[in-house]
Amino acid sequence: MSFESIIGHNGIKNQISKSIKLDKLSHAHLLVGEDGIGKSKLARNIGFKILGKNKDMQYVDLVEWRLEKNKSTIGVNSIRTLIEEINKKPYEGDKKVVIIYHADKMTVQAQNALLKTVEEPPNNVTIFLLCENLEIILDTIKSRCQIHKLKNLNVNEMEEFLKINYSGLPLEELKVVIAFSDGIPGKAEKFMVDTNFKDIRKITLEILLQLNSVGTEELIKYEKKLSGQKENFKEILTAFLSYVRDTIIYKEIEEENLIINIDKLLSIKELANTFSFNKLNGIINIINDTRENLDGNVNPGLTFEVMLLKMQEV
Repeated sequence: MSFESIIGHNGIKNQISKSIKLDKLSHAHLLVGEDGIGKSKLARNIGFKILGKNKDMQYVDLVEWRLEKNKSTIGVNSIRTLIEEINKKPYEGDKKVVIIYHADKMTVQAQNALLKTVEEPPNNVTIFLLCENLEIILDTIKSRCQIHKLKNLNVNEMEEFLKINYSGLPLEELKVVIAFSDGIPGKAEKFMVDTNFKDIRKITLEILLQLNSVGTEELIKYEKKLSGQKENFKEILTAFLSYVRDTIIYKEIEEENLIINIDKLLSIKELANTFSFNKLNGIINIINDTRENLDGNVNPGLTFEVMLLKMQEV
């Protein structure tokens, strides 16, 4: 894949291309965005363009620095080793590109150790720092970098991405993956191969279908299933919301083309016949409150239990 053919992030690509063409590319860059949004692919392909390479492969003058195995942070000793590598002359040409993955995992000491190199790298060295959380990067580092914030892909871009990478994907599944990916290609790829995604959709739909017909004790049993997926709590809540959203739409206008979970249409119709608009809106509010609690690191098991009880009572 060439730099220009990367889907999305057109503003950044155009800016970088123009700077390279005019030989005015900044020596240090920060690529910021969620995990899976495309920071690595973008950085590598910019690197290929700078080095004048056409193939996506490993090059000695493209230095990729990652978090060490079994380490939660990038320490000062690791950065000092990286600085030694940066100061070595290029091997194949006259340029070198350095990509630092998970730059927001650098300790304060490590960032301070890197500061002078970011400010004044050797000639013809371009540094890319990739991070999810820009707030953790020191202001002294940020002030010396050109910052690029990667935005989630829009629906058309996600559709293009999926059709290229998963040709033959049924339209029903395409719509579901786009809805749940939230414009993040890496998340879409995860959904395509991760059975947890199918389990989450199954469990959340089952809960909604059983909400008005089971007792409290039986309902609470679902809490263990949800807690077993606690690392995917955002996907759990998104699944709930997608079903409720589909139910409201079908209940209001009975337009099947607007249903995200079209493969669950019969269940959506059943929910539309079961729940009132007040009940559905109440569930949405409960799910949003649950999201805030889980973002605040409240105990997942207790949070899911309270959510289920409130959903039944609303």
